[in-house]
Order: sequence, then C-alpha cells, then structure tokens
Amino acid sequence: MKAAVLNAMGKAPRCEEFPEPEANQGEVIVRVRAAALKPVDRQMASGAHYASPGTLPMVCGTDGVGVLEDRTRVFFAGTRPPYGTMAERTVVAAMRCFPLPENVDDITAAAVFNPGLSALGALKWRAQITPGETVLVLGATGVTGKLAIQTAKLLGAGRVIAAGRNDQVLSGLKELGANGTIRLDKSGKELADVFAREAGGKGFDVVIDYLWGAPTEALLAAITGRDFNPAASRVRLVQVGESAGAVIALPAAVLRSSRLEILGAGSGSAPASRETWTEAIQWLLGNVARGALRIDTEAVQLRDIEAEWTRERSGKRAVVTP
Repeated sequence: MKAAVLNAMGKAPRCEEFPEPEANQGEVIVRVRAAALKPVDRQMASGAHYASPGTLPMVCGTDGVGVLEDRTRVFFAGTRPPYGTMAERTVVAAMRCFPLPENVDDITAAAVFNPGLSALGALKWRAQITPGETVLVLGATGVTGKLAIQTAKLLGAGRVIAAGRNDQVLSGLKELGANGTIRLDKSGKELADVFAREAGGKGFDVVIDYLWGAPTEALLAAITGRDFNPAASRVRLVQVGESAGAVIALPAAVLRSSRLEILGAGSGSAPASRETWTEAIQWLLGNVARGALRIDTEAVQLRDIEAEWTRERSGKRAVVTP
C-alpha cells in the first residue's frame, strides 16, 4: 500500500510502499479517507516531541477518518506503530474508533477533531471555565486558536481576547467571537503593558497558551502584583503549545503576588473515560454540523506529501487524502 513513510528523523516523509497492516485481537483495519497534517505530526517526525517515535521507518499521522470493513465511517486515533494515518490503510484498536454522522464530511471531520477536542479539553476539562469569565487566547491566529475562540464563546465566556502574530488573520477574528485583539509584534515591556491594559480591572480568568516563550513571559510580567493586596481572582493558564519557545523564565514574584495556576493540556492530562470522550465528540460534531464551529481546510494528495509537509498555511488545516 502507499503511505507517508518517515525514514529519518528531521526529514519530510515520502510517499512510498509500506507493508499492509494486519489486525490483532481487539483491533480493526481502517481504509483511510482523510488524515489531518498537524503541527504535532511535524514535531514528532522532527524528534522534538515527547512522543516522537523511537523506531523507523514508520508511517506519519496520528488521527483520521476512514471506513471499517463493515462500511462504518469513523474517526479514529492512536494507531499501532509503525502504522500511522497518512496511508491507504492502517490498524487501530476498535475502542478508538468513533462513528461519524452523515452531515459532517470527511475533510472537515479529519481537520476539526484534533484542534477542536484540544480547545474543548483545555477550556472545559483543564481550566473548568464558567459562564461570564474572561479568556485570553495566546496564539489565536492558528487553527486551534481560532477554534478556542469559538469554543470559549459556546461555553459561555463573557469576553474573549485574541492575541496573535498574523495581522491578516487577526483582523478577522471578531467574526469568530473575539471581543478584542492584541498584536504580538511588540517588545517585552510594551507587550506587557498591552496585556495589562486589555485585562482591565477584572483581569484574565483563563489563558489558553499555544505559544509559550516570550509572549508568555510578557503576560506574566503583566499579571505580577505590585503591592501587598490580595489578588482579585484566580488566573488559570493552560499550557498547550510552544510555537514561540519551549521554555520560559518564571519569576517567583508572579506566583507569590497573584493567584496564578499553571496547568498543562495534552495526552498526559486527557481523561481516560470513553464516555467523556464520546460526550466531547458529540458536542464537537453537533456544533460543526450546525455551523457554530468553523474551520478552514485545504485538501492535499498523499502522493505530494513530501512537498506539502513544510508548507505554511495561515489559519488553515491541511488534510491528506490517499
């Protein structure tokens, strides 16, 4: 079968022949229809991600949409290595397959699951957002950041502030529900002042952070207390991505002078309950189907994966089709 095969860490995969998968007990073979090309896929292939593979060659891709032998159309994730999702066929545990409704197409379903569930998990499971709270999205011009804006509004956020680096995308985020925007092309002190001004007297209740690095350091400077007065409210910073840097300097003063709580959202903090995941998927697909959650996509062919691997798409999610 044809697949996006990674032969060396740090290199783009190539469309090559790969052995056909065989299902073990509790597993199913999936005929793949669509698989999203996500930042985490590139990170894993580069060796920079904590879940990067230890054995090569392997097939790239972590989730997708496909059809089972009984013709059930499903979303699936967590394939058995060395099989990934960017292939004509793959193998996955049956319990990691979720039936799809007919009113959500293959490309949209493949594109929205990972970022949509990531945004929902960060806001609902980790931050435990409550209606009326103010949310800051750091990295709002990316695919997941745009979904986080929409998700925060659907979960009852009173205000959503979108911070990003792409001016063209940033200018259109109010259409998705953002109440204000922050450009991140400023120095540390200047950016900290902008954060403080946008937070106002109430401050940010929830921060969803896809950037880390310098923007997060500027935010921490903005929320650091300057007196002995108790902080007005909690600030839950949920760390999701690191596109601006893998590390930050964390001054002790910010922790002692504020009610800052730093949480992480990723595979290690995800719920284990299938029922919880099923409920989240139903929520996600229901909102996609009725147009309350929107995602921009671009379909690419598996045969072109090497050329498409590193191409930048502002605010769009590439989806690989066999």
